[in-house]
Amino acid sequence: MTRYPRSGRAHKWTVAELKAIAQAWNGDSPRDGDGLVGVVRCTSEGSVAVHFRYAFKRSGKKAWHYCGTWPTTSLESIRCARNQARDGLKRGLDPNAKREADRIEERARVKAAIAAEAERRTEDAPVSRMYAAWLVDGVLRKDGNAEIRRSFEKDVLPAIGSKAIRSVSEHDIRSLLRAMVGRGVNRMAVNLHCDLRQMFAWAEKRQPWRRLLQEGNPAELVEIDKVVSPGYDLSNVRTRVLDANEIRELRDIFAATRRAYEEARDKRTAPRPLQAESQAALWICLSTACRIGELLMSEWRHVNLDAATWFIPKENVKGSRGKKQDQLVSLSPFALSQFRTLHALTGLTRWCFPGQGGTQHVDVKSISKQVGDRQHQFKDRKDLRNRRNDNSLVLSKGANGEWTPHDLRRSAATMMQALGVTPEVIDRCQNHVLAGSRVRRHYLTHEYASEKREAWSKLGLAIESLLAEPDGHRDADKCSPTRAIPRATHIPHRSPGRSAMSRRPRAALPV
Repeated sequence: MTRYPRSGRAHKWTVAELKAIAQAWNGDSPRDGDGLVGVVRCTSEGSVAVHFRYAFKRSGKKAWHYCGTWPTTSLESIRCARNQARDGLKRGLDPNAKREADRIEERARVKAAIAAEAERRTEDAPVSRMYAAWLVDGVLRKDGNAEIRRSFEKDVLPAIGSKAIRSVSEHDIRSLLRAMVGRGVNRMAVNLHCDLRQMFAWAEKRQPWRRLLQEGNPAELVEIDKVVSPGYDLSNVRTRVLDANEIRELRDIFAATRRAYEEARDKRTAPRPLQAESQAALWICLSTACRIGELLMSEWRHVNLDAATWFIPKENVKGSRGKKQDQLVSLSPFALSQFRTLHALTGLTRWCFPGQGGTQHVDVKSISKQVGDRQHQFKDRKDLRNRRNDNSLVLSKGANGEWTPHDLRRSAATMMQALGVTPEVIDRCQNHVLAGSRVRRHYLTHEYASEKREAWSKLGLAIESLLAEPDGHRDADKCSPTRAIPRATHIPHRSPGRSAMSRRPRAALPV
């Protein structure tokens, strides 16, 4: 039904009259004149609204132009919209087409504003955003990038994490590295510099970071040798080799500390000797030239005591992806005896060196920590809680510096060299991936199994002979890691231990 104001058809609706509309008018059409027609809509809650439209002809047919809804829109604004549509028609403009054009234009303005804001955010992208992208797509370390996260969260992100990538300079990189050197962590600063160079180099090749690095890689401009402390050796290449005297001294230290502990009246306060498992690990490293981490991750299913072999899967081998290879170690009688001693201690578990609970191997740094803690005089640090802080494993009274389990690998290679083993065979005993022509690596596939077996045998015999000598031979051997000595008739060093039947396997190697 068409409705008109109380004052008549020729008059316009007032606000008071619209407020007085009853719900019974639902669906009726109040006319306001000049083509403006409303439709009453009532809700179940009792509210009333009037949708106003302007009627006009388009291509000879009646069309409607929406002008607004009262009371959401005022009557004045509704009539103004009707007037604008009517004026547009006089100029030949379809009001609905104009409204659609306005909507398209408004959408374009919004889209342009969003794009401009995205461009601004990209231009002002901080280093932290690039670091997050690099961590996901640009780098994958063996530890799952744990060390990168630690170093960046500690030193990089607090310093330049919020800084715009395009404004990062070599001075910013140099400042954060110098702050690290000031804390005395030169090696960490060198490693972090390498990581920063890698991250920026990755970003230089990819958008959107590429256009933000128009000035190049800022980390490349930092000369790390001018940042680290004076006298710091950037190569960080250790050359420590245990000579024959030190190897015998290590034997004597193991025996003396064990004897002192056994003779102590109060074993609760007496210093404990290095665990038998750890002693066996050190002798195995020396007699096989293996890496300590590879040994601590080994499983008993990979050790064949009857065939005297130890298989190292490439998953446990240090190196980059695609450049790691399996290794089958032929155990000399000396190395085999150490594995047998170890088997009596941990042979009932899956791991040769089981960790807490026996569900995993021990931490690959555990024995390195044990050896380092017992050479406290070389540590620039305060005493650590629940750790040994003594000098019971210092060799040669410290004259040759600190030694590590990895130095035993170098000592083994040096002993092989002195025994006449060729460098090529030594490299293969150490499971090095040899550099050189890809064609040669592809076609020359001889595994040198017999040559490696002979080399490990020579090394084991030399260690047996060396350890068979009493302490009095020290003066004669100061300049050589080993000498050509006839094979001993027995293996003088055995790590103490009870049989697997009378002793439960150790759950962990405490530091």
